Amino acid sequence: MKSIVPITPDVRMIGWKTLLMAALVGLFGYMTPAGAQTLTFSDSGKPEDEGLGLLQEEPHDIIYFTAASGGGWAKILLLPFRDMPATPRGTLRFSIQGIESDEFVAKWTDIERIDFWEKRLERETAERIASEDFVGAYPFLSILIRDYPRRPGLKKLRSEFLWRNAIKRASGTQRAEALAMLEELHRYDPQFNQSDVLKAISLTTGSLMQALVNDGDLDNAQQVLARLKVEYKDYGLDAIAKWDGEFLRMATEKRQAAIDAVKAKDFRSARRLARESLYLKPDIAGGRELVKRIDEAYPLISVGVLQAARVFDPVRLDNWAARRAGRLLYRNLFEIQGAAPEGGEYDFLFGSVQTTPDRLGMELTLDTAKLPKPLNRIEVDFLADQLAKRATPESEIYFSPWAAAVTGIGITGPQRVECVLRRPHVLPNCLLQINVDASWFGGEKGGVTGDYFTETVNDQETRFMLTEDARLTSGDSGKPREIVEVRCASGSDAVSKLLSGEIDVLDQLFPADAIKLKERRDVKVVEYPLPTIHMLVPCSDHTFVSDKNFRRALLYGINREDILKGELLENRDSPGCRVLSGPFPAGLSQDDPLGYAYDNTILPRRFEPSLAQLLVALSQNLKTAEAERKEEPPPVLRAIRLAFPADNLSRVACEAIRSQWELLGLKVELVELPIGRTFPDPDTADIVYVSAAIWEPIIDARRLLGPDGLAKSEDQLIGLGLRRLEEARNWKEVRDRLLVLHSISHHELPVLPLWQMVDSFAYRTSLSGMGGNIVSLYQNAGNWRLEF
Repeated sequence: MKSIVPITPDVRMIGWKTLLMAALVGLFGYMTPAGAQTLTFSDSGKPEDEGLGLLQEEPHDIIYFTAASGGGWAKILLLPFRDMPATPRGTLRFSIQGIESDEFVAKWTDIERIDFWEKRLERETAERIASEDFVGAYPFLSILIRDYPRRPGLKKLRSEFLWRNAIKRASGTQRAEALAMLEELHRYDPQFNQSDVLKAISLTTGSLMQALVNDGDLDNAQQVLARLKVEYKDYGLDAIAKWDGEFLRMATEKRQAAIDAVKAKDFRSARRLARESLYLKPDIAGGRELVKRIDEAYPLISVGVLQAARVFDPVRLDNWAARRAGRLLYRNLFEIQGAAPEGGEYDFLFGSVQTTPDRLGMELTLDTAKLPKPLNRIEVDFLADQLAKRATPESEIYFSPWAAAVTGIGITGPQRVECVLRRPHVLPNCLLQINVDASWFGGEKGGVTGDYFTETVNDQETRFMLTEDARLTSGDSGKPREIVEVRCASGSDAVSKLLSGEIDVLDQLFPADAIKLKERRDVKVVEYPLPTIHMLVPCSDHTFVSDKNFRRALLYGINREDILKGELLENRDSPGCRVLSGPFPAGLSQDDPLGYAYDNTILPRRFEPSLAQLLVALSQNLKTAEAERKEEPPPVLRAIRLAFPADNLSRVACEAIRSQWELLGLKVELVELPIGRTFPDPDTADIVYVSAAIWEPIIDARRLLGPDGLAKSEDQLIGLGLRRLEEARNWKEVRDRLLVLHSISHHELPVLPLWQMVDSFAYRTSLSGMGGNIVSLYQNAGNWRLEF
């Protein structure tokens, strides 16, 4: 290497020792991006094998010098030519890594060979493929594909990587990954070992299909088979023919079982078996006709639910399942139908209602001739009595806002009741959402008034049967004889059941699942028009949870934005879903009238764990000082029991909240509530995760925050805000006083607001009559019809 010559203003020969001296003063090596010093030349031997460390170096070529010239090597900046000249003559100019400011020259006769950068990458890739180190080979191959896509031999190298990697994965348990690689290989280089590749695709498909069928994942199995039948129709793969026949066999068996069940009048089993047969083989002869015949003989709708109902109350504030299923069993005196520019839209169950222009009176007129049984048996005096009981403190249906609003109730005609109000009320209808049960018509207390009654309730399903009155009224119209709620273990389980046809409707979707299902032609996804408000509600006498400073600490200690967007929305955009600063809905857009109670100028508290820890310490110090003044032992900060309903979304949210609170040094115990329960029994939890339907803040503010509401708040400011709200005489006063109540709630924290969620439901397109803009899933259940 003694013949390397630097090019300087006065060109002169510089020998190897000169280069060595340069190295000793700091030019010997250079810093890699990782910060380690790398040797860039030597007068003997060869460079170290960097292995994967090569990927950390800047691209370079390596010159190896002949023994006659002194030997050695040098890492140089990439040369302008990328292969050895056929007949090199003269000299070669280059720059050594780490000494880029100087340019060197060497005679071609002194150069033994040049190891070009891309050839080193190819060699590293090939060696790792040969040793089945595919993880190590991949980054080298990626650089070659990116920087040298036209290299001769790259196609073969890439094909070898896919082939050998797929074979190794297929020999283990990674069948899906192996099949994906084999298909990628076939698309990339159809001529590469074509017969072997096609045989491997067939064998891997067979083992993958068997595994999917064994796991009961028929949806994915069907999708794989359908896709391969299209893409490999010209190759006659054995696995495709085999599994196409296997699905036909399974479908035929289930079809025959369905026919036998029809003969035995077991329509429930017949329906399930016929749908399973059609799902296994959509083009099976007579499959659709059989399903249609069964549905006509016995209309039955299966609804997948994440939250099973154990109580049935269509106006329950905190229980999604109770609101949903309650609508099948019971009717309300006034039923919300949707949102309007000024509050909700309500229908009077027994006829029509008219409010006087001065809003000081409302007139309820019965129209029994148009009502079905048993609703047509309502009597005007009984209705007046119920309205009076609503204003009587001793009554079980007493509601203080109605008592504060009404001053007189009278019967003004054979079918008419008039209510006189103390002061103008913007929406008196919302104060009369009273459950109507059979006792209103001489039946037993709690008896159903809807079109269905519960036949079976267990951990797996709840069956609702059409009542005799409803069946006689509907005749042969195709109205569902049964609605079966099937409890699903998770969102993915529910989606799988919907796609397979096991269920017809899915009542609640994860936002990410809703986005995926919108791409399906056989499924319709619809958003509910009214959002749910998610919050944490204190529910015990826990010494610290009852302290406002401690509750602030809990809220500052939750990264609500991260949980909502990362855990619940899975980093997908979902309009209307947002973190809240108060307990009221913010609306689905900036000008949405639904957000009339929400003050957008009050920003949600940020995630500040250091401030949360400071507030925890402050609360402890204040409690200790108070105990010392009373000469009592200081209170112990015991574990916080966080309760949540038995559904997947609530569980995911609470597990994330627990993890973040534990980072503050708090002890947290999760308490899963029994199926169908959304609020814990006394002394079983300290805080409960609630998804609330705050659809009409005028009335729901007290139902949530009042002394008899969910929060059971005794805070004087909250009480004053509620009373002033109920005294509002027009919509401007309503809005102004709700904004004040929002501000009070933000500071006093009777509940800890989390986020607003826009929920959606999905149904198969074979089901008609769902209707649009429904606030409750079963709002139009009487119109549901199955069509094929």
